[in-house]
Amino acid sequence: MKTLLMSALMLSTAMLGAAPASAATTLPAGTIKNIVLVHGAFVDESSWDGVAAILKAKGYTVTAVKNPLTSLADDVAATNAAIDAQDGPVVLVGHSWGGVVIGEAGDNAKVKALVYVSAFAPEKGESVSALAASGPATPGTAAIRPDSKGYLTIDPAVFPAAVAGDLPKAIGEHLAAHQMPINHTAFDAPATVAAWHDKPSWYVLSTKDLVLDPHAQEFFAGRIKAKVTKVDGSHASLASHAAEVAAVIETAAAAK
Repeated sequence: MKTLLMSALMLSTAMLGAAPASAATTLPAGTIKNIVLVHGAFVDESSWDGVAAILKAKGYTVTAVKNPLTSLADDVAATNAAIDAQDGPVVLVGHSWGGVVIGEAGDNAKVKALVYVSAFAPEKGESVSALAASGPATPGTAAIRPDSKGYLTIDPAVFPAAVAGDLPKAIGEHLAAHQMPINHTAFDAPATVAAWHDKPSWYVLSTKDLVLDPHAQEFFAGRIKAKVTKVDGSHASLASHAAEVAAVIETAAAAK
C-alpha cells in the first residue's frame, strides 16, 4: 500500500505545485524544525506522504505517527512516543480523528503549536460519537459500517466520492480497498485533555468536506481560536492540497 499510495500522492502534490527540486535545506533561526503528523481513521501514516515530502525538502524533520487505531489511549501513546523521540520543540499536526489525538498528546511539554487539518477538536469530556450525533450525518459518516469485532470502515462504494472526491478516482478506490479499520471504542472515548486551551492553534478548513461538515469545522476552529486557512478541498485535502497544508504547518513552525 505504501509504495502505490506514495506515488499517487506525490503525483497529486506535483500537480498542485509542491516544493521545487532545489528547495532550501536550512531553516531560518528560531523555526521549529520537528513536525509530527498524526493521521485519521480508516487510513495510515502514508496519507501524509505528500505533505511530508514538501516539508522534508525544506529542511524539516518530519515524523508520521503510525496510529494503531485500537483506542484513543493507544493512539495518544503512539503519538507521545513520537514526540518524546524528537530533539527539541514540536509542531503537532492532526487530520480528522487525529485532531482528537493531538488535543490529548498536545499537552506534552515539547509541543509548541497545534495544526488541525479537517479535524475534530473536542473539549474535555467530548467524544467523536457525541459530537457526530449532535448534527445530521454527512455522506461519509452515514456510510460507516462495523464489522463483527466492532471495528469500523467506510462503505468502499461510497468512500471515493465522500472522502476523496477531489483526488483521481483510482486513488480513492485504492484507499477504499485498503482501509485501516478503527475500533468503535475510540470514537466513544471522551477527551481527557484539550491542549488547544494552552497551545497556539492553526486550522485548515476543507470547504467541500463530505465527512466532517465544514460548518462543524468552522465551529471547532472558532472555539479553539485558531488561525484559519480555507481550502477548496475534500476530506482528503491533506493530499489534494498538500502544498497549502504544508504552508500552514510552516507558518506554525515560524510563529513567535
